[in-house]
Amino acid sequence: MLLTNQKPYKAIELLLLFVALPISLILPFLPVFKLITVLIGVGYCIWIARKHQLITKKSLYQIKIRDYWKTILISLILVFVSSFIFIYLLHPEDLFIVVKKKPLMWIMVLFFYAIFSVYPQELMYRSFFFKRYEGLFKNTNYLLIANIIVFPLAHLMFKNWLVLLVTLIGGILFAFTYKKSKSVMLTSIEHAIYGNWLFTIGMGEMLAFPMPN
Repeated sequence: MLLTNQKPYKAIELLLLFVALPISLILPFLPVFKLITVLIGVGYCIWIARKHQLITKKSLYQIKIRDYWKTILISLILVFVSSFIFIYLLHPEDLFIVVKKKPLMWIMVLFFYAIFSVYPQELMYRSFFFKRYEGLFKNTNYLLIANIIVFPLAHLMFKNWLVLLVTLIGGILFAFTYKKSKSVMLTSIEHAIYGNWLFTIGMGEMLAFPMPN
C-alpha cells in the first residue's frame, strides 16, 4: 500500500490541512507567507486528488436533487426568513444596501463568490474531504461531524464570531446535502445561494464581504 494511502498518514494530513493550516492564518505572519501556505495546501490537495483519483470529471458537474429538493427548500426558506427578520429588526439601515447603492458591485460579487470561493471550498471540504478520509472513521456519522467541525476553522482568519456561527450552520447543511447526494455541484449551488442571499440582504459587512461606503 502506498504511504499516502495509509491511515496514520491520512490522519496527520487531515490535521495539517484542515486544522493547523487554518489556525496558522490567524497568526501575525506577513500576508505573503499566508498566501504561500494556502497555495501549497491547495496544490497538495490537487496532487493527492489526481494521484488517488478522488474526483472524477463527472462528479464535478452532476446534480442529484430529485430526492433532496424538499429538504433543501425548507432549509432555504428558514434561512431566508430568519436572516430577513434579523436584519430588519437589528440593522434596518443595511437592508438591501448593496443592491440600492452599488448594484454593479453586487452583481460582480455574486458571480465572483460563487465561482472562485464557493466551488473551490466545496471541492476541498466536501468532495475531497469525504472521499479522502472516509476510511479513517468507523462510522460515517463521525466523518460527518469531523467535516462540520473543520469547516468553520477555514474562516477563523476573519476573526468574527458571526462568521464562525454562520459557517457552522452552513457546514451542517452542506455536509448533510453532500452526504445524501454525493453531488459537489448541488452543495455548491446551495452554498452560493445562502452566501449570496446574506450578502444581498445586507449582512455582507458582518460576514467579511466587500460593502459600499
